[in-house]
Amino acid sequence: MNETNIKYLNPAHSAAERANDLLQRMSLEEKMGQIVGYLPLKDSIEQLEKDNPQGVGEVSMLFAGMLGDKEAVVEKVTRIQKKIMELSEHHIPALFHIETLTGALVPEATSFPSGIGIGSTWNPGLHKEMAEIVSKQARAVGAMHAFAPVLDISRDSRFGRQGETYGEDPTLASAMGTSFVSGLQKDGELKEGVIACAKHFLGYQAAQGGIHAASTPIPPRLLREIYAKPFQAAITNAKMKSIMNTYSSIDGEAVAGSSKLLTGLLREEMGFNGVTVSDYTSILEQHTRLKLCESKTEAGERSLRAGMDVELPSKDCYNDELMMRIKDGNIEVEVLDRAVRNILIAKFELGLFENPFPMSKEEIEPIFTDRKNEQIGLETARQSLILLKNNGVLPLKRIKQKIAVIGHHASSTRSLFGGYSFATLAENMLGIGNTMAGVDFEKISNLSIDEFGADKDNYTYPGSQVKVEFAAVEGQMKRYYPGATTLLEQIRLACPQAEVTYSYGYAYAGNDTSKHKEALAVAAEADIVILTLGGKHGWGTSCTTGEGVDSTSIHLPECQESFIKKLADLNKSIVAIHFDGKPISSDMADQHMDAIIEAWNPGQYGAVAITDVLFGDYNPAGRLPVSVAYNAGQIPIFYNHDNGSSYHVGTMSALKSYVDCPYEPRYYFGHGLSYTSFKYSDLRISKAVYEPNENLEVEVDISNIGDVFGEEVVQLYIRDTYASIVRPVKELAGFVRVPLAPLEMKKIGFTIEMSQFAFLDADMKWKVESGEMELMVGASSHDIRATGTFSIRSDLFIDGKVRAFYADVEVKS
Repeated sequence: MNETNIKYLNPAHSAAERANDLLQRMSLEEKMGQIVGYLPLKDSIEQLEKDNPQGVGEVSMLFAGMLGDKEAVVEKVTRIQKKIMELSEHHIPALFHIETLTGALVPEATSFPSGIGIGSTWNPGLHKEMAEIVSKQARAVGAMHAFAPVLDISRDSRFGRQGETYGEDPTLASAMGTSFVSGLQKDGELKEGVIACAKHFLGYQAAQGGIHAASTPIPPRLLREIYAKPFQAAITNAKMKSIMNTYSSIDGEAVAGSSKLLTGLLREEMGFNGVTVSDYTSILEQHTRLKLCESKTEAGERSLRAGMDVELPSKDCYNDELMMRIKDGNIEVEVLDRAVRNILIAKFELGLFENPFPMSKEEIEPIFTDRKNEQIGLETARQSLILLKNNGVLPLKRIKQKIAVIGHHASSTRSLFGGYSFATLAENMLGIGNTMAGVDFEKISNLSIDEFGADKDNYTYPGSQVKVEFAAVEGQMKRYYPGATTLLEQIRLACPQAEVTYSYGYAYAGNDTSKHKEALAVAAEADIVILTLGGKHGWGTSCTTGEGVDSTSIHLPECQESFIKKLADLNKSIVAIHFDGKPISSDMADQHMDAIIEAWNPGQYGAVAITDVLFGDYNPAGRLPVSVAYNAGQIPIFYNHDNGSSYHVGTMSALKSYVDCPYEPRYYFGHGLSYTSFKYSDLRISKAVYEPNENLEVEVDISNIGDVFGEEVVQLYIRDTYASIVRPVKELAGFVRVPLAPLEMKKIGFTIEMSQFAFLDADMKWKVESGEMELMVGASSHDIRATGTFSIRSDLFIDGKVRAFYADVEVKS
């Protein structure tokens, strides 16, 4: 029979038509294969045929961490895909999924800053360009299901995964996440892109105690208005095709098996029509950890009925016993068909049946060697850097001088990379003690640590349970990123006139001060001291932040705090550069540093970006995407708290602070300095009163009043002066990063749909409410430069899933 006469084989038909046609041809066994994943273990794929005789729907690509180059990845993907298609009666190819938060997790792919660093750029347009590179590189090696963006709202720096997020604000996360999804999915041209899988639905980083996978106590209004907003924006504005659940439970229900959340909220309220995939082993955890289900199969039935399409990473609960329940009529076959249809539609939309394998070597090479990869990687790293403090010591001059560089991070390439980067994946293959949920790296990797000349039995840093980083790691990083320089190497390259000396000084964890004396002696001889501070972000027991690596302290380790205090006695000019997945919070650094750069984990071009800022080749304009607490006792602390709460509590009291700490944050949301100054003037609101279905037009003039080029991140906030529900003291409504030459002025125009101001009323209906609104424009949530008011004439109830999420912006010269 001519293939064009078989509907599912004919690309002329729609994805839905092809999926429906194929579905009615499939056996129960083949359908069951489509709703499970496969996690390849070492080199063998014999287990695949045994466990999945009718093929699988998805394949995890974590195996890429043990491979030396992209060609090896292509070979393995091709081999696995061929076997899967042979097993499937209708030769259905699998979707290969890959983490893409900081780039495609394969050798030779471009590595970008961590999520919180991306959030610090406040630049959705640049983020989309990054996503387009990630999409091309992932698809080239056969990965078409991209696990990103992370749309969690993070208000807790104890939580180890804060560094994966865009920060604390739902408007910022909505704009950044939507751009990333658009870039990955090529604006809907999926045959050229990949499908984006946002995570973790929903409220993951609001877990009790700042502990990974703990219960999440979020009331329904907050869940929808704050935590669901970025997901809704990506669904509405970018047609996001995939969602992954959180490990947590909400109001007594595991999200992995909640019909109320996966179907009622996600599909019915929010209009999502793509593929839902389980976070690794989260379906099983309903049985093993949360004690909801008495068996694996019961857990599988609960999740399948709730609306979970695919079990990952491998078949556990969507098992043969579950299949028998369907076969016997105890579970309606329509429940299974719904899940299978969703994943088949995704595969047809991607063109996977026509192109199931990676690209050819001739096609792949120019994708990976494109000069734009480096340009966007470097520019993203530069824009992620935040100048938190500067008393005038920066930028440094390129003169003959003595520069002391101190700290573990300065001589470490690994410190440039954060969690969910290929660097951390490759490091885990060394057997460092995995903290990634649902994965046993010992079963995936066949790398021998002896290859790198290291002893597998490593020890902890004194005063800490964090294990000492393998000496092998640095050699491994140089192997995978031969062009990446350490900060120390790059400082020497950037200022050859200087005499640059280095001392280790201290580790990234613990209380060991044995190297302090040597480092202080080096600092005593210097004209300027550059300290590298912070922890280690990634997977594994040698990390201080990351997945499954939470902490009660948000401060620097004791070995670093005590060194700063000693160094201060030398009266030297000191610049601090902080690396980590959470922001710097240090009394010693605040008191004694002349300048502080928040670098997060800036990726493979990070050292170049940092030295560009240090020596004034680049004027920093990153802004904090989180509020920084003085200590963990203030957490959660965030700028958009309710009226009458947090540092605007306003109660009658003799004290206006904690007994031992201010109510206010150490650094405010949106804060960041520049080497120049900006003036805000002439705020203009187009009229005083608006109908609830009109667009608000706002303009403001921004001038660079300094003598060097710079970028200002203009931030527009709104406040409902009086409302029927307690509202936030202010909310980010729009923002834009504006480049300005010395003495240049530009007009910034914001256009906001009134639906963006909607909130859930007492009856949980989305409502644009009449009354006065206040507008605030400034350089941070605290540094407001201009204000104005307008009124909404009348109430209007709207469909929340099609409301606006952030302002449109136009910059005029």
